[in-house]
Amino acid sequence: MANAQLGPEGPEAQARGYVRGGGGSYSVAISALALAFSGYSLWDSALKAPDIKVFVPPVIQFSAPYNNSNFEVIEVPVTLLNDGGRTGTVLSMDLEVTNPKTGETKRFYAADLGRWTMDKARANGFDPFAPIPLAGKTSKTETVLFYTNGPTQKPEELIREPGAYTFRLVLDEADVNDFGPLDKILRRGPAEVTFAMELRNYDARAFQNGTLPLYSTTGRSAKGGDNAPP
Repeated sequence: MANAQLGPEGPEAQARGYVRGGGGSYSVAISALALAFSGYSLWDSALKAPDIKVFVPPVIQFSAPYNNSNFEVIEVPVTLLNDGGRTGTVLSMDLEVTNPKTGETKRFYAADLGRWTMDKARANGFDPFAPIPLAGKTSKTETVLFYTNGPTQKPEELIREPGAYTFRLVLDEADVNDFGPLDKILRRGPAEVTFAMELRNYDARAFQNGTLPLYSTTGRSAKGGDNAPP
């Protein structure tokens, strides 16, 4: 029986081989893409360092309730968002308020939580401020009461006439060192937000019971927290 001679593959066979080879490359690319996506999802949802952002709404409140005292209270509803994967903790908050007309700046600290009224102040009815833990990809909103940071803060009453005032809110955050030197290298500066608010009317009689509102000069909420590493 004569042996069949094997000639070169025809065009159809070559096409089948090309499809098989191309399909293998395509599968490898899809697998690599899926692996990269899984790795990013793991990093973003569980491994990424805390990334806390802070938002302030267009209206805040203030009161200067006591005569012959430098005490003022600034009431700021604050929303905190942790865009990282690991838990972050806000240890404290500091607020600086400046009167652009005089250049005077007064410092405040986060002391209590809740809406300010004189009845609640007399009854000590506020919840004390405490460190705020934020799990990854979660948010929390609190109405924070900022009090004058000690008797040395001057002037006695910073917000005392209609006009615009500037605010700078800075968060003190707990250090995270789960990954040691890597976390130190990638550490971000403290989240902060600056905003301007306008007092439209001043009437000290409002302080007998409550507060006076200040309105954002832009009419929008202020956002902070996208700071670069220090």
